[in-house]
Amino acid sequence: MAKVIGIRQAEPRRWACSFAALSLLCLAVQAVQKADLSGDSTVATINHSMSLLQRLQELLSNGNASDTTLRVRTAGSDEIKVFHTHQLMLSLQSEIFESLLHNQTVLTLHEPPDSAALFEKFIRYLYCGEISILLHQAIPLHRLASKYRVSSLQRGVAEYMKSHLASESNQGHVVGWYHYAVRIGDEALQESCLQFLAWNLSAVINSAEWTSVSVDLLLLLLERSDLVLQSELELYTAVEEWVATHQPEDLVVEKMLRSLRYPMISPSHLFHLQKQSPVMVKHYKAVQDLLFQAFQFHSASPIHFAKYFDVNCSMFLPRNYLSTSWGSQWVINNPARDDRSTSFQTQLGPSNHDSAKRVTWNVLFSPRWLPVSLRPVYSDSVSGAIQSIRIEDGRPRLVITPATTSSDFAGVSFQKTILVGVRQQGKVFVKHAYSFHQSTDEVADFLVHADLQKRTSEYLIDNSLHLHIIVKPVYHSLIKVKK
Repeated sequence: MAKVIGIRQAEPRRWACSFAALSLLCLAVQAVQKADLSGDSTVATINHSMSLLQRLQELLSNGNASDTTLRVRTAGSDEIKVFHTHQLMLSLQSEIFESLLHNQTVLTLHEPPDSAALFEKFIRYLYCGEISILLHQAIPLHRLASKYRVSSLQRGVAEYMKSHLASESNQGHVVGWYHYAVRIGDEALQESCLQFLAWNLSAVINSAEWTSVSVDLLLLLLERSDLVLQSELELYTAVEEWVATHQPEDLVVEKMLRSLRYPMISPSHLFHLQKQSPVMVKHYKAVQDLLFQAFQFHSASPIHFAKYFDVNCSMFLPRNYLSTSWGSQWVINNPARDDRSTSFQTQLGPSNHDSAKRVTWNVLFSPRWLPVSLRPVYSDSVSGAIQSIRIEDGRPRLVITPATTSSDFAGVSFQKTILVGVRQQGKVFVKHAYSFHQSTDEVADFLVHADLQKRTSEYLIDNSLHLHIIVKPVYHSLIKVKK
């Protein structure tokens, strides 16, 4: 026998007002809000909208003048939740309810447990236009909004998900949100989740969320060059652990192994993997050619290697490695105050042949740099400067240049990536990334939307700008980099 829970029992109809009167009340409030304010000092706006919202909430809470009953069955349970509602309110927000309630007053709806648990919150939104959301509630609420075609709630929850990717949760949530976005075909949410996972892959690998990554998602991530992690070896180890947990088919494992960039792993570690890695030992024949090519790459200069082998592929392009061999962290305190500079060294190239060669980089940060078009223009007149320039007209600028030139740079350019960290619940995540090449020395849109004057800016952590600068060598004769 089904267990019935009367969430909102209908009380005696003490209110004589009809929904026609309610509609007239709404129109009256709107008319007052649109009153002509064209200079008459006696005109005032009377706004009782909050009171109206409260009365609408009471309609739902007390079941006054209800004309529709919703019976919500929870899948896999005998529990039924009963809501005494009003057809007008449901139909105004949802064309599905409008259709379902045509010529009937009692509806039985079937919902999965997580959606059924939030159905009261969902119905309340239809009355009040307001809802509070927690991370674990985003998917079931979006599912309800999609099922009943409440487009405003759909958009609102989707925007909530995009803006809370960096929020901390015990089990992680971005992977689950990505898989949900794939199921519903939300490409914008898919891309937002995928980009966040790529920029924070090292953190994801070391969290409980890693085991929930699907085969398709892992293969997509392995194709990307913008992954942010400590090293290619860290990625190999993570893939090996994932394979051990999920035990996929051999063809899937081999495809994953062939997506790893072995030339980015040192020869000593490659020798170790050949003998000590269970996955490598089992599938060695599937990647034997790639390992041989990697050893050859490490044994000669990349320019010489390119004379004999076709290496115009991503296999020889580093990802965004956080290792000190490829970049440096830079924390700028009070970044709006004045110009700053620093320097650091990176390895010349990924080949073991270049491992002892270093490049020194000078970095200049300016919080208020002015383009030529905005700089003051002076004349011989008494008035002096023609233009009045304000501090806020400037924009942040970051310039990265090599300290010296060298013959070793022949045939080499450098892709530079700046990662900007944000803090959420005590953890630092990458939320913004900028990339540019040696031909420009700086990125045109660096922090273009950041207000460094505000201590609460999403770009700042404790009033400091947390950057990680990565320099990746790219050999012109080896790789074509898409801009």
